[in-house]
Amino acid sequence: MQLDELKDLVVNALEDLKAMDIKILDVRDIASFTDLMIVAGGTSSRQVKALADKVVEKCKAAGVSPLGMEGERDAEWVLVDLGDIVVHIMQPETRDFYNLEKLWAIQETPGSGSAVQRL
Repeated sequence: MQLDELKDLVVNALEDLKAMDIKILDVRDIASFTDLMIVAGGTSSRQVKALADKVVEKCKAAGVSPLGMEGERDAEWVLVDLGDIVVHIMQPETRDFYNLEKLWAIQETPGSGSAVQRL
């Protein structure tokens, strides 16, 4: 599956369950372990876990097996590793504390025309 197709699949899975403030970080020029990071928020541990499960479910249905998933027990921050894309789903307090968008300090990608913010 191409990177853009996988990105769209993940974003759609997150939007299906009303993830908050979805951001796409293009880290190809500064990271060797992945091309994109998708950061999203959930209002509770239950929603964070459900969002991560939905991403995994949709990816598996499309023939993409995640390399790993971490943090699902406490579900304050769940990471889904899809290889070319790493998905971070966090509760608001955790997201504010770690502030991955600032940590990776990426400029906005042109053409972000939906509710999804591409950084």
